[in-house]
Amino acid sequence: MTTVATALIELLAEAGVQYVFGVPSGPWVPYMEAMRTGPVEFVLVSNEASAGFMADVCGRLTGRPGACYGTFGPGATNLSTGVGGALLDRSPLLAFTTEAPAAMAYRTLQMAIDHQALFRPLTKWTTQAAPSHLHQTIRRAVQVATAEVPGPVHVGLPADMGNQVVPSEVRTGAMPFGLPAAPPPVDQLAAVDALLRRAKRPLLVAGLSCTRLANGSAWQQMVARHQLPVVLSPMAKGLLSETHPAYVGVLFHALSDLVAETIQEADLVLAVGYDPVEFNVEEWLPDVPFVHVDTVPADVDVSVQLAAEVVGDLGTALQFLADQPPYEHTWDLEVIAVRRHRLFETLMASSASLSPACVIGAIQDVLPPDEGYLTCDVGAHTHLIGQLWRTSRPGQLLMTNGWSSMGFGIPAAIAAKLCRPQHPVVCVTGDGGFLMMAGEMATAARLGLPVVVVVLVDRYIQLITVKQERQGAPQYGTQLYPPGYTSPDHYFGVPVVAAHDVDEVREAVAQGLRGSAPLVVEALVDPAAYDEVILRPHKLG
Repeated sequence: MTTVATALIELLAEAGVQYVFGVPSGPWVPYMEAMRTGPVEFVLVSNEASAGFMADVCGRLTGRPGACYGTFGPGATNLSTGVGGALLDRSPLLAFTTEAPAAMAYRTLQMAIDHQALFRPLTKWTTQAAPSHLHQTIRRAVQVATAEVPGPVHVGLPADMGNQVVPSEVRTGAMPFGLPAAPPPVDQLAAVDALLRRAKRPLLVAGLSCTRLANGSAWQQMVARHQLPVVLSPMAKGLLSETHPAYVGVLFHALSDLVAETIQEADLVLAVGYDPVEFNVEEWLPDVPFVHVDTVPADVDVSVQLAAEVVGDLGTALQFLADQPPYEHTWDLEVIAVRRHRLFETLMASSASLSPACVIGAIQDVLPPDEGYLTCDVGAHTHLIGQLWRTSRPGQLLMTNGWSSMGFGIPAAIAAKLCRPQHPVVCVTGDGGFLMMAGEMATAARLGLPVVVVVLVDRYIQLITVKQERQGAPQYGTQLYPPGYTSPDHYFGVPVVAAHDVDEVREAVAQGLRGSAPLVVEALVDPAAYDEVILRPHKLG
């Protein structure tokens, strides 16, 4: 005889889940007891939103669904912030919440709201489990979460269910995972080939969906074969080295007007795996034919000249393109190289004070390029990191751009270290994002995780301050600290090192990477440099 709690944890283990992140409640105790001696570990967090972010990152890094939990009402609403991240950042995730038992389903109950209604717009599927169909429910949840396009599934657990017995006859069937998209039609691929054959300056734009390729060799073969200029979306960082001759830059982020110089010269744009959840096509596309290749149909308005569309497995489509004779084009890659040099030179321009870009450069100096993971919170600094950070492969730079929630960086770093314990992990966050999740420093300390959290201390919600200035409005409502702020000695026992120049940043981060416990580095930066490089035009002319 097996209880629901034990069966659920066994099913999660079968699905490859290693951790369930959350804040416990009374009805969750049987599940915690099942985890106490089992292969799945419960990780207590300071805020349920962190639990969702951590589960999101586990899903990204492992390809298996991450898992998180929140209790009635406020636990569920807190959790929903992280669950929404998994939806719009395309990560497989299982979210569990405690719900009212059947006898109280239509009664007034403390803390209770309709969790099914709450999670319906935030998930691919939401349902409530029962002992009689627990196995079927969880198997389907895993399948839905991991199917293309991956995302979160919510499963409600009635409060009185944990200790109930699961009927033995339902314990059948292997754990199914989502299948890849079907191969695209050959005629669609042929149409794209014909368009590329006629174009003089076809531009390749690669997006988030490409990071889910089971085998990236087709992508690399296609780039090598055709030598077309390549623009990346922010979350596609790592698909192509920033030193590659075909690399142009990243959409939407710092100095986007320099990237737009190349985009506007294209006579056709081939978008491969481009997910508009990061940035709508109309915002950057010049008035040229647009070719869409992805696992789902194009999401564009009538202003876009949709010349061809390929819907299906990306690997198959990329291999087809890689196998074609090289496309003749008139791009001058030397001009691309000059622009690329100007982009990075401008971003890393010397400064009399400690600039955010100099801090990023100092971290890059000491974080091993092939082994290290950088997590990035949301703020003005995101625009710098998205353009400036050199990334060896997809997944090494962990950011949120579909959901774009402040507070992502620290939970992401904790999850990355749990999933990749042998790899160094650094988080970069603004002081606003840090304040949202400072409590998770206690989580990192309790778990003994040597993550380095670099806080760019400029004392304001700087991205909004810049936007106020651009709109001719005075700075108002964005100051975080009173005058005279000084760095503390520690946060919840995690030591703090204040850094005032590049050498101090470099040494502090290196110290943290050598250590066996978390460290906070407060880099006291001058935000003036943001004004010159972020929120630039994405389309010229």
